[in-house]
Amino acid sequence: MFNKSFTISNILSLTRLLSALPLWFLFDNLENINTRYTILGFAFLGIATDYLDGYLARKYNQVSEFGKILDPVADKVLIGVVVIKLFLLKEIPDYFFYLVIGRDILIFLGGIFLTTKIGKVLPSNMIGKLTVTLLSLFLILVIVQIDKSSLIFQSVYFITLILIVVSFVVYVMRAFEFINKKRYESV
Repeated sequence: MFNKSFTISNILSLTRLLSALPLWFLFDNLENINTRYTILGFAFLGIATDYLDGYLARKYNQVSEFGKILDPVADKVLIGVVVIKLFLLKEIPDYFFYLVIGRDILIFLGGIFLTTKIGKVLPSNMIGKLTVTLLSLFLILVIVQIDKSSLIFQSVYFITLILIVVSFVVYVMRAFEFINKKRYESV
């Protein structure tokens, strides 16, 4: 079991997960420009490992149930740390914080329920990856202090809000589809 889970893609996901801890503390010194650059480095590392882990798992046929759990947990923890810290620093609106955290908690709890119901982890999909990418881009724009009234900031912000809602609806629809599929297979 351990050897099957100890793949390069899972190591990348684990790296992303563990990077949440130093990020938490880095945000305590956000006013320092060097700290902002360090945080950006972690952000780009997170984005790169998020795309690389899935690519490598598929390329080397190392997709595992553990990886299907670890990858989204790493995403949610890393994004959660950034969103919580930016919320505490009053860098993002309250409703944005609640929308992101609420969606992730519901998806996490839904994933646990779904796994017990169908015996498998619901694999990630492109809309979920796109949402995480745009959300990451939005958070990067906040961290680098892009003018919030600029067209680029407003565009990324509203597209991110739409994707957060759409990806949640798609997740729920896929969950029901998998549950129904499982139900009819056992009949």
